[in-house]
Amino acid sequence: MRHDCKEVFVELLAGLSYPLRALALFKQYPRLWRYVLVPIGVNIIVGSVLYLGLFATLQTQLQARLAESPFGTVLIAILGFLLALLLAVSIGFLLVRFGVILGAPWYGQLSEELEGILTKNVHKPAALTLGSAAYEIWRALLFESKKLVLSLSGWLLTLLLLLIPLAGGVLSTTLGLLLGSLIACLDFFDGPQERRRFRFRQKVGTVWVTLPGSLSFGLVAFGLVALPVVNLFAIPLCVAAGNLFVIERTLLQATQSAQTPGSPASDRVA
Repeated sequence: MRHDCKEVFVELLAGLSYPLRALALFKQYPRLWRYVLVPIGVNIIVGSVLYLGLFATLQTQLQARLAESPFGTVLIAILGFLLALLLAVSIGFLLVRFGVILGAPWYGQLSEELEGILTKNVHKPAALTLGSAAYEIWRALLFESKKLVLSLSGWLLTLLLLLIPLAGGVLSTTLGLLLGSLIACLDFFDGPQERRRFRFRQKVGTVWVTLPGSLSFGLVAFGLVALPVVNLFAIPLCVAAGNLFVIERTLLQATQSAQTPGSPASDRVA
């Protein structure tokens, strides 16, 4: 993983380019949209039901408590606006975490089709059944629980860094961004690795061996999915971009190395 400054810069730019490349691939292969539109629809329905249900319940409670108070109408309007904004951000965050889980069956098919396109070995992904969809969602939940433990551990460390005088704020913010980038990579690199049933440690290792490109990819993905409403469309885009990243930078490179005479990988294959 030794890089000079020029290589680091090129790798950082390459990591940033993958969402745009994913968009170009969708334009080139319109059939890929079918694996994206369904999970977007599912997330919109789930998010809308949660938002409208919670907003109606909390707004009713606000009106009951403040209707008789001085300036009640003004307070209800102001607090209602703040409530709407808070709910949008909160539900957006939930969709980031659980939207990938809800869309896991379709994103798995998207990953398989993308790999077929990139490796020139195009084949139709296996049809989804209720049993296979449930199993994929179950594995996604297990993966999510491990990411949650990692996130909480990192968050506690950022709090401890705040205790360091002067430099604590900078260190805590830097670690927070790095942690966000790592979690984004784990989220969006998962497709090709999950189909191969990689362990959690192997998935973290993929992020490490593809630095610094994985760092820039993770940061741009983290930024996109942090925006409410935008994240409904950013999640499937980043899923496709992450698949491209992993397929090109790990799977295809490993295959090429194995086919190159004299390379360590080819020696092992032989």
